[in-house]
Amino acid sequence: MKKLLSLICFGFMSLGLVQAQEQSQTANLGVLELSLDEAIEIALTDNPTIKVANLEIERYDYVHKQVVATLYPQVDASAQYSLAIKRQEMAEGLSFGGKNTFNVAGTVSLPLFVPSVYRQMKMTRTQMETAVESARTTRIDMVAAVRSAYYNVLLAEQSMSVLNEAVATTQSVVDNTRNLYENGLAAEYDYITAQVQLSNLKPQVLQAQNAIEITKLQLKMYLSIPEDVEIALRGTLDDFRSQVLLGEDYSTDISENTTLRTLDLQRELLEHQEKLIQTTRMPTVAAFGQISYIGQERSDLGGLLGGATGGASANQSKFWWQYPISLGAQISIPLFAGFKKTNQLREVRNQMKQLEIQREYAEEGIRLQVEQAINTLLTARETMLSNELTVEQATKAYDISLSRYNAGAGTILELNSSQLSLTQAQLSYSQSIYDYLSAYAQYEKTLGTERYAENVK
Repeated sequence: MKKLLSLICFGFMSLGLVQAQEQSQTANLGVLELSLDEAIEIALTDNPTIKVANLEIERYDYVHKQVVATLYPQVDASAQYSLAIKRQEMAEGLSFGGKNTFNVAGTVSLPLFVPSVYRQMKMTRTQMETAVESARTTRIDMVAAVRSAYYNVLLAEQSMSVLNEAVATTQSVVDNTRNLYENGLAAEYDYITAQVQLSNLKPQVLQAQNAIEITKLQLKMYLSIPEDVEIALRGTLDDFRSQVLLGEDYSTDISENTTLRTLDLQRELLEHQEKLIQTTRMPTVAAFGQISYIGQERSDLGGLLGGATGGASANQSKFWWQYPISLGAQISIPLFAGFKKTNQLREVRNQMKQLEIQREYAEEGIRLQVEQAINTLLTARETMLSNELTVEQATKAYDISLSRYNAGAGTILELNSSQLSLTQAQLSYSQSIYDYLSAYAQYEKTLGTERYAENVK
């Protein structure tokens, strides 16, 4: 009996453990864990801005196919029926043409030499390259935005961790001071001061919690993730900091900059447009063919010719059918269009001069942006290293002040001051890492680097 009860108890305990594991797994299913690379991949797949950019590339593919289609043979068919209410007369009493007429026709035309179409084909290819570059620009901007949002969440979480640590440490001081005060070894002032220090930290904790929620909502927006889906990010700011080489030589090559590449493609489009206008002065040649099948009701001409009336003979069809066929070629030579094309060329060349000036100015501005980005990186790097040393020193100062206070040689004000300095140093250090990582992302964006986007289409 005892063994049976033991088995039953063991079974209930096992069932409880299984249910607890299932509940834990169910809870974990509601949290979406993301690394930075995974977040970027989701953004480059699901974000509406990226989808629109990809559809724009597809649209220009259709435009190119439309231009190519103009070189294919064009086939048309038509059919017509007419009923003569009153037929035309050649003279009084003499009319011609049948009362009922059927006409079926087919036409085939084939362009043989159309220079403007050939140039339009090259132009649409460049337009597609422009759309591809625009999509690349969108991807680079999206990657920079996701990286910044991801670092923002990590900064908020790391700040929250620092504040929680400060709360735990301060709570320990409050508990210790209360014990000393109750035993008559500490003044009431020290106990009240420790409680005030703890109370001052609580609003900062609430602000950090709100910051985490807001930054996560921003990241979800970029990733097109519903707001009710909980996300958890992998890694810390320190992890990403260790991935960046602090002593590397920063490149100043701006050949991949999206703005400059877009301007170059616009210049190429204007060159195609210039040549397209020139091709409109050239002749075009096309071949054509036509076949018709015409059926016309026979007229009663017997009375007019001195014979018997009655229409068609017994051996004749009621309708007279014929099928004319024609083939030919057509050449069109433009001679004069009122100087319209000349002025069109002047307009395009004027635009090319404007674009050249804009590109030179843009290149100077982008080189300046790169130099500023590098300077910002160097400043952020030195600030980060300096704040790292400050954290080490503030930690030592707090440990010393805590030891002095516990030994009765220090004051509560000295301990609170060192605690506040340590917390501020840790928060400043986290902020400096974020500043450096964000500056590095902006630097790569300025250069046009697709560090994460290059393998995602």
